[in-house]
Amino acid sequence: MLTYDEEDDLWTGTFDLPAGEWEYKGALNGSWDLSYGVNADGTPGSPNIPLVLEEDTTVTFFYSHTTNWVTDNVNSLIANLAGDFQEEIGCPGDWQPDCLRTWLQDPDGDGIYHYGTTLIPAGSWEVKVPVNQSWDLSYGVDGNDAAGSPNIPFTVPEEGSYVEFFFDSETKLLRITSDGEVPTPTTVTPNEARAYWVNERQIVWDIPNRVGAEYRLYYSPTAELEFGAEGITGGEYITLTRDPGGMREDSAEKFPHLTEMEMVLRIPDEEVAKIPEILKSQIGIMATDYTGAITGATGLQIPGVLDDLYTYSGELGVIWDGDTPTLRVWAPTAQNVRLHLFADADPATESTVYDMELNPEFGIWSTTGDPGWEWQYYLYEVQVYAPSTQQIETNLVTDPYSLSLAMNSTRSQIVDLSDPALMPEGWEDLAKPELERFEDVVLYELHIRDFSVNDPTVPEEYQGTYMAFTVDASNGMTHLRNLAEAGLTHLHLLPSFDIATIDENKANWEGPTFEELSQYPSDSEEQQALIDAVRDQDGFNWGYDPYHYTVPEGSYSTDPDGPQRIIEYREMVMSLNQNGIRVVMDVVYNHTNSAGQAEKSVLDRIVPGYYHRLNERGGVSTSTCCQNTATEHNMMRKLMVDSVITWSTAYKVDGYRFDLMGHHMLTDMLEVREALNSLTLEQDGIDGSKIYVYGEGWNFGEVADNARGVNATQLNIAGTGIGAFNDRLRDAVRGGNPFGGWQEQGFATGLYYDPNAITPGTEEEQLQRLLLFADQIRIGLAGNLEDYTFESASGEIVNGTEIPYNNSPAAYTQDPQENIVYISAHDNETWFDAIQYKMPQDATVEERVRAHNVGVSIVSLSQGVPFFHAGIDMLRSKSLDRNSYNSGDWFNRLDFSYEFNNWAVGLPPAGDNEANWDIMRPLLAQEGITPEQADILQAVDHLQEMLQIRKSSPLFRLETAEAVQESLAFHNTGPDQIPGVIVMSLTDSMEIDPNYSMIVVVFNATDEAVDFTEDTVAGVPMELHPVQVSSSDPVVQTASYDAASGTFSVPARTTAVFVAPQQ
Repeated sequence: MLTYDEEDDLWTGTFDLPAGEWEYKGALNGSWDLSYGVNADGTPGSPNIPLVLEEDTTVTFFYSHTTNWVTDNVNSLIANLAGDFQEEIGCPGDWQPDCLRTWLQDPDGDGIYHYGTTLIPAGSWEVKVPVNQSWDLSYGVDGNDAAGSPNIPFTVPEEGSYVEFFFDSETKLLRITSDGEVPTPTTVTPNEARAYWVNERQIVWDIPNRVGAEYRLYYSPTAELEFGAEGITGGEYITLTRDPGGMREDSAEKFPHLTEMEMVLRIPDEEVAKIPEILKSQIGIMATDYTGAITGATGLQIPGVLDDLYTYSGELGVIWDGDTPTLRVWAPTAQNVRLHLFADADPATESTVYDMELNPEFGIWSTTGDPGWEWQYYLYEVQVYAPSTQQIETNLVTDPYSLSLAMNSTRSQIVDLSDPALMPEGWEDLAKPELERFEDVVLYELHIRDFSVNDPTVPEEYQGTYMAFTVDASNGMTHLRNLAEAGLTHLHLLPSFDIATIDENKANWEGPTFEELSQYPSDSEEQQALIDAVRDQDGFNWGYDPYHYTVPEGSYSTDPDGPQRIIEYREMVMSLNQNGIRVVMDVVYNHTNSAGQAEKSVLDRIVPGYYHRLNERGGVSTSTCCQNTATEHNMMRKLMVDSVITWSTAYKVDGYRFDLMGHHMLTDMLEVREALNSLTLEQDGIDGSKIYVYGEGWNFGEVADNARGVNATQLNIAGTGIGAFNDRLRDAVRGGNPFGGWQEQGFATGLYYDPNAITPGTEEEQLQRLLLFADQIRIGLAGNLEDYTFESASGEIVNGTEIPYNNSPAAYTQDPQENIVYISAHDNETWFDAIQYKMPQDATVEERVRAHNVGVSIVSLSQGVPFFHAGIDMLRSKSLDRNSYNSGDWFNRLDFSYEFNNWAVGLPPAGDNEANWDIMRPLLAQEGITPEQADILQAVDHLQEMLQIRKSSPLFRLETAEAVQESLAFHNTGPDQIPGVIVMSLTDSMEIDPNYSMIVVVFNATDEAVDFTEDTVAGVPMELHPVQVSSSDPVVQTASYDAASGTFSVPARTTAVFVAPQQ
């Protein structure tokens, strides 16, 4: 039995024990009801403490009831603090090595022994660390154990300061903190949530384990907790225990960024029944030390516990049983939810209010109506605690699962998407354009408003709307149909879900007329100033501002009030499909427009703190630009997957481009892919396996480098079949990058061979950069495959991952369909504007157009999926605007009459461009570099010819990495290559091309004609591709091949394709 020593405030006992291997625990009050083992673990069944004695030994045992640490002088170093302050804290005198009031303890067994107190008065003091309660061995400054070594000085700044001592048993160094308050990463933070409730029973907090610490979880259903100097007051609390087993394995996998946190706390068994009530309350967590001093108090992040307790797999939103609707919303933290039903969308119409019933198992609130509810409107009234205001809020909010809306999303509408009244004639029998493989996909990215708002061949009431795509004879539809006949397969539409930043009431739109804007000079600031003044009232926005994920945007409808938008969206899809074009949605599940109690916050006003990815303070992360969502949370992932499935089945969408896909976890994207694959023609009316998925695999923000789990970035996407944009090839073709180097040249813009006198580097440095760019393009042409091998500029045989791109490998795919090949998109400067920036000032329009077309050729003839920004084939310009998301119709104009390309229509908006205005002014004012209609038509024809060539042979659309390695080879490689020229051959060794046994493509980006001889093809009868024989470009028609020598002759800035017909 141990004896209590009042002077030391410890229980101790000394016993003579024989040699042997022993185990023990510290049991209190003569029973096992309360006992402590390894690491002060009081959990029933916790491990015993081992004690191994090599010989008979006198062992002293120690137990601290403050920390519950039980140990002995064999297993542990019995060290304490002796100094000139000991009498102040209860020792009989100072410099007493045998007084264990200052015992240094190591309950967690990490070798760092700790003592903390607030009892040392302000002033300067000295201390040493004696061992085994004597001066025989003690440690002073720098861990010096020599007799008479210097004492360790320290200062206590003020009365009541919390002083902590940390003794490292390995280095023998003593660290002292005395900062005037309890040193902790989390002080009292009433407006923050630095603790994480990760599952039903566990809370994780980045706070040190202190001697005698106590942890309390406070809650108040009426939001009456107060955070102050006293910590948390008000409400009720439960006491938490430390969980020495660490975080539950599935929670650690779900929240990898929390696994290094020291403190894992557990909710006791007897308190579990209170959890549902606690989650509906204001909550906080507080820690105190053995003296009762506050060491931390903060709020909690709750997504983990909500997922653990309330994940629901059933239907949400409006669910139909025959003609009877049930409305169902997930709101597990709500104290009450009621339904407000409105007869119509009129803001003056009052509601009828219905109570909703809670299913406590899943946190689902529901109510069933009657057939008369169809077409009526509704809102949910949600009574819920909101951390952003620290109050119980009563929110009137639309349905996250809305399927139809009133104008400007003021109310959700009860509709049945299977109602024939919402289907255009022939909708259910719509046949999709043929698609055999994803490598057949060719993408054309288009903004819905851009397509027709300036097209005089579209009826005025249809301009800028879905219905413009139903006007088959319009200039725009004629252009798309010509592209489809050439080989275009998919039209990628910029966001068309319900957008928060466009006023759907067209009567409110304002803006200068084109006539007014046209009067100003080409380099004037006036155009952008007039547009900027009404930039949020003009009806234009790209739309990367989600409001409701699964409702078509109302501003693109002829009637935004109610279900007309549903019908017209289907009309658009149907018309495009009938014209041979599948439809891709640009989806933005990575963020919402608003969070908290903001007017356009939906998700966060129903389940506050759940749907968004929070930072270490509990605030919403905004690395995407806006309020980041967290699809790693089960119900946010479910919302994303359910939404995609609705668009696929109810609107027959054929593909999805995921904005900032790298902000989703890879498992989230695979769940989308799996859900799509499960859709069949027989059961769902569509073949989900033909729906293509791709996105932006950028690696940045709080999720970068797998910080929150393996995310869907370029370097993680290999083998999934999901496409990721290839910025490697893009930057190599263009030069520079999206964030700088505006005038730095690339492969197609004159680097080394036609220098602009601005691009940095010596001639040799530019040559080496050009050779690297050529290798990056080669691997992009080969599908950007990790394992594809070829001779690099160094002369070595390398695979795709050995070609560098900044600090990453250039290649990252295992399947060509994962390679989205592009050189321009809606973001950043158009390809034509990049050329205007980068080419030498004296380059002619003809030279600029030919360079432009070389870039288009590289995209067109790459293995993988070519992606074209709408208008790239019309030399589209935005007058150098690098971010035209809110620049209005003027800077975003498309002209399908091919009369102008929108170059030099004024300095672009100051917001994202003013820093470059001094570079832009002379370019926009320069005469002789504005394309004429003939130049535009040359570019129009060029893309169509390239698509025809791509379509003419399956060798341009190989399906596997193995096929690419076997069939595709590069020539003119190594250190002695002709710079600026890429030669690619495709051989029909697999006998898949009925027309050609071999194809050779020569990309000559240089400003001079080239002759290239390839001995391995000498004697092979080859000819210019039939499409180029009849090309509208007379220059390419002069390209030739001499079979006797194997020499290809290709004019400057020309892509020539040579074919060997099957014999």
